[in-house]
Amino acid sequence: MWLILGVGAILAAVLNLVRAFAGKDARWAGFVSLSLTALTVCAFYGDGARRVLGADWGGLMDIMPTVSKALWVCVAVSILVNAIPLLKLSKKP
Repeated sequence: MWLILGVGAILAAVLNLVRAFAGKDARWAGFVSLSLTALTVCAFYGDGARRVLGADWGGLMDIMPTVSKALWVCVAVSILVNAIPLLKLSKKP
């Protein structure tokens, strides 16, 4: 589930940039992108919690170190990408 939400967040961020540079209102796409990013992190945390309850220690050791770093990067990039239209709009006279 977290993978689907993550792809949705990326698509919404791209839509946010496209609409912003086309001169259209892109606030809703930024909201959707950041919301899906937050849901992705929650879904990944839920997946980890389910593995702990199931005592799937091998699965946890395989995915948690790598994906947790990737989630930090993706969240940071999502925030920066969704800030671009806000910065672009604030420069208008």
